[in-house]
Amino acid sequence: MKEIILQPIAFVRNSRTRPTDDFWGSIVSGIELADGVPAESFNSISGFSHLEIIYYFDKVETKDIVFAGHPRGNENYPLTGIFAQRKKDRPNTIGLCTVELLAHEGRTITVKNLDAIDGTPVLDIKPVMKEFQPKGEIVQPTWVADLMKDYWV
Repeated sequence: MKEIILQPIAFVRNSRTRPTDDFWGSIVSGIELADGVPAESFNSISGFSHLEIIYYFDKVETKDIVFAGHPRGNENYPLTGIFAQRKKDRPNTIGLCTVELLAHEGRTITVKNLDAIDGTPVLDIKPVMKEFQPKGEIVQPTWVADLMKDYWV
């Protein structure tokens, strides 16, 4: 098997310095390309309204990684496997978020609705294309709406 080596292509810049579970809605983030990544990598990005940001939870400690638990430690929610949650304490500590693109200037894009803290390494950026979006209704357990009620406030 080929060795997997990932390098950051950019870094998040914002006012959030600690990971917390709620109130991400007011956070506006810059995503600045890493040294060695050419500014041309952002050519034509302004034609898209939304992007998918793939990032690395670099502050997660190995001891915190879980494979199942009650979301946010709340026993009112069911015991749930890690692959049925979006928790940061994941086996490969990779995050994924769909963001709104607000601006592009040189080596930086400005986005809204990114739940990553200042300094977070970005592994990849992909444009959101309608053709890649789910077909049909999106279904989720009822407890998820309660869990997420203050997330994007």
